Amino acid sequence: MTTNETLAQYSDWAFRSAFTVLALALVLLIVQYASTRARAVQDKELVAAGARPAGSATVPGRVVEQPKKPMAERFGGMGSAVLVVGTVLIFASIVLRGFATDRFPLGNMYEFVTMACGAALVVGLALLSKPAYRPMWVFLLVPILILMFLAATVLYADAAPVVPALRSYWLPIHVTIVSVGSGVFLVSGIASLLFLLRMRYPRGEEGTGIFARVAERLPDAQTLDRLAYKTTIIGFPLFGAGVILGAIWAEAAWGRFWGWDPKETMSFIAWVIYAAYLHARATSGWRDTKAAWINIAGFVAMLFNLFIINMVVSGLHSYAGLT
Repeated sequence: MTTNETLAQYSDWAFRSAFTVLALALVLLIVQYASTRARAVQDKELVAAGARPAGSATVPGRVVEQPKKPMAERFGGMGSAVLVVGTVLIFASIVLRGFATDRFPLGNMYEFVTMACGAALVVGLALLSKPAYRPMWVFLLVPILILMFLAATVLYADAAPVVPALRSYWLPIHVTIVSVGSGVFLVSGIASLLFLLRMRYPRGEEGTGIFARVAERLPDAQTLDRLAYKTTIIGFPLFGAGVILGAIWAEAAWGRFWGWDPKETMSFIAWVIYAAYLHARATSGWRDTKAAWINIAGFVAMLFNLFIINMVVSGLHSYAGLT
């Protein structure tokens, strides 16, 4: 089985282009985030001084011209459009690598992380489409870009056929579900972190500290909590199905469903933590900050499983593609 070097190069170019475009989207959204906050502070000061905010009518009965769209909103719109382009490019890189290698493109950590980042972007585009949610993109894009940078440097593997153990129809089924579930959990973990920040600085009581200023533009705590719960509800059955299907593949490949391999063990621990979060979220006295911390612990377990288990611990799942 040979590799089409031209398509492989196009795939790498698409990935780098996606990284550049998403970095541009982050800059635009940061400008929108900062500009909106500055406008809100200015309006507060005007109201406190007895004046009217810009764009409000001063003479009863007089029709005031519609003000131009604020600069912050323009930057936000551009950032959202650029996000879509970046998402298309990252999936283009995945598809091109698949055609280049004539296999399903999830055979190493580079490809797995790329798919997980793509899934997180799609979930973000679906659930954070309202303008009120747009400030959250700043905090979601930062870990996505960090993961993409690590994928392109530390985790990168040349386009090539996979090892014989992975040449199975179970590969696209098992790994796709797990990678998509991991991307959904990324959104959930960020939402819980922002929820804790919002609980620390409630709306209208933010204060003047650095974290207070960051929290000022976030949605209210209940909205962030619902987003974390909603995404976990999506990711939990996906990840659970991926683990179960992996066990079926293990029985076909190794003659046993479960052998407490480090990857299997850590995946099970992460799944139990997320089950505990869903239970805590529905339990009185646990549904606020305690449940959020459990959700964050699940996200940390997923990161540990992705990096430490794959890169440090040796086991039957040592197919990271690292040299």
